[in-house]
Order: sequence, then C-alpha cells, then structure tokens
Amino acid sequence: MTAPPQEPRYSRDELIEAIGVGQEYGEKIWTAFGFGRQQTDAKLFTAADVDAFALFARGASEVDEAAQVATARTIGLSLSRLADWQAAQLLEFEEDPDVTWSIDDMAKALSRIQRLVWRLHLAIALEGSRSSHTEHDDHADWSTVIGFVDLVGYTSLSRRLDHRELNDLITTFEDEISAVITRHDGQVIKTLGDGILFANPDPTLAAQTALDIADLSDQPPIPQLRTGLAEGEVLARLGDVFGEPVNIAARLCGSARPGKILVDENLTAAIEDDERFRIRSIAPLSVRGYRRLRANALSRPKK
Repeated sequence: MTAPPQEPRYSRDELIEAIGVGQEYGEKIWTAFGFGRQQTDAKLFTAADVDAFALFARGASEVDEAAQVATARTIGLSLSRLADWQAAQLLEFEEDPDVTWSIDDMAKALSRIQRLVWRLHLAIALEGSRSSHTEHDDHADWSTVIGFVDLVGYTSLSRRLDHRELNDLITTFEDEISAVITRHDGQVIKTLGDGILFANPDPTLAAQTALDIADLSDQPPIPQLRTGLAEGEVLARLGDVFGEPVNIAARLCGSARPGKILVDENLTAAIEDDERFRIRSIAPLSVRGYRRLRANALSRPKK
C-alpha cells in the first residue's frame, strides 16, 4: 500500500521566499514577532502557514510598513506573555501525579480553546466596531471615558509578601476589577501588575464602574484601591489607547486618597445632573504635566 504523500514543509527562509517578500522585510517581521534575528533551518511551516503569512505580507503594498511591523510586534508580545504563562502551568501540571495527560495533549487542548475564545472575542469586537466606530475603523479620535485603578501601597506590599502570596493578590485584583468593568460594558485595555487601565464610552456606566470598584477597596483579600476617570478623545491603536484622557486619568488616580475616586471636568459635566452620583469639588491639583488640574471627587449620594 502506497503511503500518502507528505505535506511540504518550509524553513523560515523558504517561507520568506515563498510569500514573495524581500529578505529585509521578512527579517523585520520575524524580529517584530519576537524571535530576533535567529537563523534556523528547521522545517517549521506548512503550506497553510505560507498562505496565511502571504495574506499578512500582501498588506505591505497597501499599508505603511511601520504599521505592519507594529501589528506583528503587538501580536508577538501578547502571545509571548501568554505562552510563558501557559508553559509554567503545563510544567506544573506535568509534575502533578493526579494529572494523567501529557504536555503535548494539554498543549493541543489549549490551542483549540485559545482559537475558540479568540474567534468569539473577534466577533464581539467586530460587531462593536461596526456599531460604534463606523467613521473611524482604526478607532482614531475615539470619544470615551478612560479609567485607571491601582492598588494603594503596592511597593510595600510586594516587599512583605512572598511570590505565591503576591501572585494570589494580583490574580484576585485583576479578576475582581475586570469583572466589574465588563459587567458595565467596559473594556479592560491592559493590566499593569498594580494597576488596570480600562475604557467605557458611556459616562454613566463608567462612573458606576468606578463606584463598584470603590466598594471593593479594603475588602480582604483586596487592599485599598483608588481610581481616576477622564473623558475625551483618545487614539486607540493596536489594543492600546493614547491621548490626554489617559494621562489625566493616571494623574487623578495617583492623586486620589485610598478608597476614593477623582474625575475630570469633562466627565463631571456629563454626569453632574444624575442623582445617582455625588460630585464634590476639590482644590486644583499640581501634578506632573499639569500645574492646575481641575478635578472633582465622585461618590454615591449620602443616604
């Protein structure tokens, strides 16, 4: 019986040649994905991989090369962090005598779950983009509320706790805060260890998010929290956000007292007539980049 023909496989350099791009461009993309200028002759890629990379590279003639490299870098950084965490988890499972699966089996299961979760998130993001950003597909000039929340006294906490305790604290913090953000239709932009940056285009929901986060402050195992909110136009690029509201939200968060919320004037104007919120003026703040930053304290109305 004749064996079925083997599917052709390609090395990295053969992949670059097959998709028809220059060696210099191929090196840039390879490096941006996080692999450095590593030379390898291993046959890592299938014909389907060639087709996928060809589609990605084809955009080089229509999209600025810098944007292509930035996209590759974002994908590489995100997946590298995910792979590092998954590798640690798989090795931990491998040492557990109660786990009977091999690392290869677990990795294959993770791969399928990962693709499923990604497809669902992509579908949600595409639908949201069509309804909210029809005029700005790249989310430039996105009008939204930016929120920043952080753990008070994180530096001293990290010195007192061992690595397992610190991991448990950060995990609980990220889980609890992310749940509040998504419950109010917000989006976690990124986590920063001791802080979380989020966005919500609805000023009312953003304010409610901050109040619910404040309710978690100093509720063990979560220590004291503080939050800053700022409304305005931002540049949303490759999963991150840039612009003055981001800077102001961070400054307000850093200036807030433990358990408290500070909001900028733009958000204040949007919610000050809502009876569900109590707005209290404070003295102008002198913070990095802003000599007299006007802000207000947000809380629930007194009963």
